[in-house]
Amino acid sequence: MDFLKPRYTPMNRRRRIYEGKAKVLYEGPEPGTLIQHFKDDATAFNAKKHEVIDGKGVLNNRISEFIFQNLNDIGVPTHFIRRLNMREQLIREVEIIPLEVVVRNVAAGSLATKLGLEEGTQLPRSIIEFYYKNDALNDPMVSEEHVTAFGWASPQEIDDIMALAIRVNDFLSGLFLGVGIRLVDFKMETGRLWENDTVRIVVADEISPDSCRLWDIKSNDKLDKDRFRRDMGGLVEAYTEVARRLGILPESDTPNGRGPVLVTSKD
Repeated sequence: MDFLKPRYTPMNRRRRIYEGKAKVLYEGPEPGTLIQHFKDDATAFNAKKHEVIDGKGVLNNRISEFIFQNLNDIGVPTHFIRRLNMREQLIREVEIIPLEVVVRNVAAGSLATKLGLEEGTQLPRSIIEFYYKNDALNDPMVSEEHVTAFGWASPQEIDDIMALAIRVNDFLSGLFLGVGIRLVDFKMETGRLWENDTVRIVVADEISPDSCRLWDIKSNDKLDKDRFRRDMGGLVEAYTEVARRLGILPESDTPNGRGPVLVTSKD
C-alpha cells in the first residue's frame, strides 16, 4: 500500500507549512510535493461558528480523492497525486491564486438572499462568481476588473480558471445526477503549477460536501455543509450518504477514522 512506502513520514515528525480551517499542509516526501491532512473541524460564517465533528475529515478525504482522481482521468489538471491514508493526500505544491471560484446552477445561500430568489430556483444558466480570499474582509465578492487591477490573476489566467470551472461543473453535475443528487453550487480553488519554465493553472484544495451544495433529487434533503451552517444536524450521516452513493464506502464502513495509521493532534 502506498502509505507504507519507506518515504512516508508520520505526521508528528513533518514540518508544517500551513494550517487552514479544515486542513493542514505538511512538507512532502519529495521537492514540489506536500501532504494535505484533513481535520474534523467544521466552520461556517468565516469560522465564527466552529465545531469538531468526528469522522468528517475522513469522509472529505475519500470524497475529494474520488473526485480529483476522476478529474485527472478526464484530463482536467489538478494538484492531486494520490491518497496516503484515511486522512491524508499527496499533492503537488502550487501557488494558490487568492480567489474562490463559485459556480452556481440553482439559487441558494447568499445568491438567493441578495437577489430575492426562492431557494431551489433553477438559474437561466450556470453563473461563475469570484471571491477574494481574505478572512479579515470576509472573502468579498469581486469582479474580473478587480482581479486584473490588483494582479491576483492575469486575463489569460482568468480565462483558464473559467474554462476549468465550466469543465468541473459539467463533470460534477453529471456525476452527482447519476446517483440521485442535484449539484446546486460549488466552490473551487486554483493554483499555479510550475513545471520547469512553464506554468499552468490547476484545480487545487478540495472538492467535497464542505465545498458543494448537494441536494437529494427526490426529497431536496441537504447532503452538504448547510446541515452544519443551519443547525440541522446529521452532517456525518449526510456525507456518508454521498460517499456511499458514489461507491466509495461499502455499507459496513464507518467514518470515525480510528485506527493505527492515524496520529491525533491538538494542533
